[in-house]
Amino acid sequence: MDFADAMILGGALSGGFVSGLAGFGTGLTALSMWLYVVPPVVASPLVVICSLISQVQTLPQIWHAITWRRVLPFIVGGIAGVPVGTLLLPLIEVALFKTLIGILLIGYCSFMLLRRNGLHITAGGWAADGVVGLFGGLLGGLAGLSGPIPSVWAGLRGWGKDEKRGVFQAFNTTILLLALATQAYGGFLTAEVGRVTLLALPGTLIGSWIGRKIYDRLGARGFDRIVLGILLLSGIALIVFTHVVH
Repeated sequence: MDFADAMILGGALSGGFVSGLAGFGTGLTALSMWLYVVPPVVASPLVVICSLISQVQTLPQIWHAITWRRVLPFIVGGIAGVPVGTLLLPLIEVALFKTLIGILLIGYCSFMLLRRNGLHITAGGWAADGVVGLFGGLLGGLAGLSGPIPSVWAGLRGWGKDEKRGVFQAFNTTILLLALATQAYGGFLTAEVGRVTLLALPGTLIGSWIGRKIYDRLGARGFDRIVLGILLLSGIALIVFTHVVH
């Protein structure tokens, strides 16, 4: 195994672990390694495929926590938002957009991690959830960032650990399936993507399994702090990889 193959496998292991633990975050974790050895046109489909593998692997254990009346507004909004984000892609400076999202994530997560009492929002009902899903889908189509906004909102709603995980998982799986179909239609699922997917598969499966086992041992507060920590690191990574790596 050469250096590039080791980076693919290592990224898959770390991305699968985070996804198994939190229900999202494969790309935010794995891309830091994958973009060193493969171009974005390969890394992007690899993120979608490995994310889906991780989501499907852990879905049976979280299925009981998915309340479709709660999740459906997010999904409907997300499906509407993905093509809008894709259409906006050539019109918006994506680097600046990612920087602004990174700053918002850093500020919000730092505040919530330092705050002793939780901040809960109960207003808005299904309409507010749908708008959040819309923005999640829009960010997914624009910059591959479908997870952070719904994750933040689920925390602000004050839902329990399994309730949040159910929202994350159902929403992300739906958006990822839509993204995979779009990439397949666009001809991005090449032979090279298939090759690196086979390399990444063992790491994704093992990482997801380990992450899920740790999730089962976490209390609600511990889960919240891990999600906030992942989002905080994601915000930092967005800024670093936008302005330093690229």
